[in-house]
Amino acid sequence: MDTSQLLHTNRQYEEELRGLRAGLLKMGGLVERQIADAMEALVKRDTPLARQVILQDEEVNRMDVESDERCIRLLALHQPAGSDLRFITTGLKITTDLERIGDNAVNIVERVIELNEEPQLKPYLDLPRMSEIAQSMVKDSIDAFMRSDTALADEVIARDDEVDHLNHQVYRELLSYMAEDPHTIRRATNILFISKYLERIADHATNIAEMVAFMVKGKMIRHMDKKKE
Repeated sequence: MDTSQLLHTNRQYEEELRGLRAGLLKMGGLVERQIADAMEALVKRDTPLARQVILQDEEVNRMDVESDERCIRLLALHQPAGSDLRFITTGLKITTDLERIGDNAVNIVERVIELNEEPQLKPYLDLPRMSEIAQSMVKDSIDAFMRSDTALADEVIARDDEVDHLNHQVYRELLSYMAEDPHTIRRATNILFISKYLERIADHATNIAEMVAFMVKGKMIRHMDKKKE
């Protein structure tokens, strides 16, 4: 390969890497927006906004496929090594978690649409807090990935316990509602599902943060004793 071909190949490689970074950032930003809009739809009882979140799922899926294809091209055509190889293979895994975060946002708004058809059961206090934490975990896990920042990744992992605590708190409170009045069971069950979906979003953000350690240090630290769905 002559010098001009080598330079062309290197430029193409760098452009593909930049495209992968940009695509992952855009996908992360979209699922963050889905989380925020899903919670706004719940709190403000905004069914049209809930339906918008569902429509955005197609775009998230498209980005997932596009990023995976870019990763595969990079691996097949350029045979990267070292830190670039770990970045690309980690990117392949991250798109799966981001796509599932989007799926959970859709699951939330499907429950929101049902809840909006009935009188509100209770003020929403813990769920917005859970959503805020989960959304920040998604943002910071992507930032940690882009900056190879293991300290920020560790902070994301630590925040997962707070989401778990709030989920248990919501569960206990809603059990009391259902025990006192069977007529609340349908609404309480939908709220319980929303809490569980937020917990799963936080779990996927934790997965991403744990993969940052692998990318930076070549060492996988994912918690084998925690099931991340």
